Amino acid sequence: MIIPIHSLVSLLTFVSLVNGGVIYRGSSHGSLDESGSLDKRQMTGGTAKTTADVPKFAYGTASPNYPGVVAKGKNGPTNPKKPSLGTSVNQTSISRLVSINSVDDWCTFGPKDSSKKLGNVEEEVVAYCTKPRNGARVIPDGTVTGAHFVKTPLYVQVMAHGDFTKINFQSGDTGGELDPHGATEKGNPHGGNVTSNVSGKDVFYEEWMNYVGYNIMCFRVCIAGSDIAPPKTECQHTLDEMGCWSVMPGDYSDDVFDSCDADAAYPPGVYVSDGTTSSFEQFATGVWTDDGDLKTFTNGVSTQKTPSIAMSTPRSSNCKKVATIGNGITSLLSPSASGEARIAEVSNSTSGVAKQTSSSKSSSIQATASSDSSDTDNQTSTESDDSSDSSSKSSASFLSPSWLQVPILLVALTIATITL
Repeated sequence: MIIPIHSLVSLLTFVSLVNGGVIYRGSSHGSLDESGSLDKRQMTGGTAKTTADVPKFAYGTASPNYPGVVAKGKNGPTNPKKPSLGTSVNQTSISRLVSINSVDDWCTFGPKDSSKKLGNVEEEVVAYCTKPRNGARVIPDGTVTGAHFVKTPLYVQVMAHGDFTKINFQSGDTGGELDPHGATEKGNPHGGNVTSNVSGKDVFYEEWMNYVGYNIMCFRVCIAGSDIAPPKTECQHTLDEMGCWSVMPGDYSDDVFDSCDADAAYPPGVYVSDGTTSSFEQFATGVWTDDGDLKTFTNGVSTQKTPSIAMSTPRSSNCKKVATIGNGITSLLSPSASGEARIAEVSNSTSGVAKQTSSSKSSSIQATASSDSSDTDNQTSTESDDSSDSSSKSSASFLSPSWLQVPILLVALTIATITL
């Protein structure tokens, strides 16, 4: 992703609220890969440490009605009108509607196929969910090896380990960062939308960030804001190189699944020392694509090193563990590099699983970002590069295969002859 000006203004706004604000800029870690795109390296590097004497983040009074919390723009053209559980399974879906609800009900963005690294296809990634929902692709059981969900006064956040090569990440791809803005304010992905139901109802939220690579992911959705912590500040998403642990500190233990309440973290890149607050701005140079045209960018200056840890890990409470998470869909495989879905047996033993159970080499378990996908009632989005594709391609009906057409025609001619 590229750092837009509004994000830098958000951080400067936060720093201006505290005396002695200083902006530190990091050293360059970005490099150009063979395709000429910025490769997001060190995406999962660093480890947040708990600092016992760090005071809680004093963010003021958080409100779900704060400006910029609830999305006001359009819903993405490839997305269903609203989030819902129990949609059919379609492993070639291009739905880009993500929901972050609980430790066993969440989604992440990921590549459509495994032909390229995430950093080269951020504009066109699609949604993968732990349950059949939103007409999106489903994360196969066994992919996620550990997951933690936290609810704070300012945001909800999920942190997970797993083998995300099962959802089309290349092995060793340290990934990148997705957000509702991107280089052109069209979002990464274009038409990506995010909801949560932690308020008791499904709400489309304006600000969110998703860091994900081949073995780790983290996703934060800002559900409230204040003058000290507006959503663009608490979901400040431009620090790709710092990785999940630093930008979204929390519990990243593998082989554990739990849900907790937690204090809100300091905004990403913000540090407090002896009453002085400073913020980090990531330095990066590279190229990006704007409607097919390659353009260059430079952000910040290379005078400081990238911090390796976050300010602190927020304290959590009321944690509840579960043994594992899953959807009960057996032998569910992700699409191949060519995009061909390979889906085997599907079980209806778990609520909210696929509506269809047929098997074939292609996407015979068809699902469906809804026919209302052109609805314009929710969330920020623009035209997707893939809007000409359909997330609900139907299988050919077995009632009218081509081999039946000739006999049917002969019968029709015979009846017509007798009538005459």
